Amino acid sequence: MDFIQIILKLVTGFFLLLLLIRITGPKLIDQFTPFHFISAVVLSELLGNAIYEENVPIIYIFFTLLIWGILLFLVEYIGQKSMFYREQFEGKPSVVIRDGQIDFDELKKSRMNLNQLQSLLRQSEIFSIREVAFALIEPNGSISVLKKTPYQKTTLQDFNMPPQPVYLPVTLIKDGEIIKEHLKELNKDEQWLQSQLLAHNISKTEDALFAEWLENDGLFVVSYKQLR
Repeated sequence: MDFIQIILKLVTGFFLLLLLIRITGPKLIDQFTPFHFISAVVLSELLGNAIYEENVPIIYIFFTLLIWGILLFLVEYIGQKSMFYREQFEGKPSVVIRDGQIDFDELKKSRMNLNQLQSLLRQSEIFSIREVAFALIEPNGSISVLKKTPYQKTTLQDFNMPPQPVYLPVTLIKDGEIIKEHLKELNKDEQWLQSQLLAHNISKTEDALFAEWLENDGLFVVSYKQLR
């Protein structure tokens, strides 16, 4: 194969890949979800095979990366606009430990067993499940942990204070849309949420970009107006 042709293909592929990453964002490199991981693998295969195949002209490399880039951009764009499709493309966290108790149903849904759960906890420097109040398996397979009060870095035991209950923050609004299943978990209704928003000078749900409820701290709200 002609070395000049290889160089031209490599340079073309390099700059097209750079442009594609700039357009689709860093999630492709970070492999934020299984979808992004598979997309990165397929992209590398497409580019690698095209470069070293003698019968593949440069225009084919450009066309292949262009189509793949458009598809990735469309998926990201739809995910930004629709929370439903965002969950379909990216998935959502699974609460596998709740109030210190392992939720085996959620563990099975995440295709995990106890050995794998313990391994992930050890990677987070937690060597006993008894230390965990809440644990969530993220869409990319990593684990996020909220420890019980006595096991947190600055413990109340250091100050001879009684343990305090630990609560998991609950997201109630994303992108102006109410997450009804989370509202139901709190045994609250939309009327209650509306009254909470009014206390933050927000009259319509659509005006709230993000809202999170924490049992011992109330509602935290970010409005669209704050971002302007």
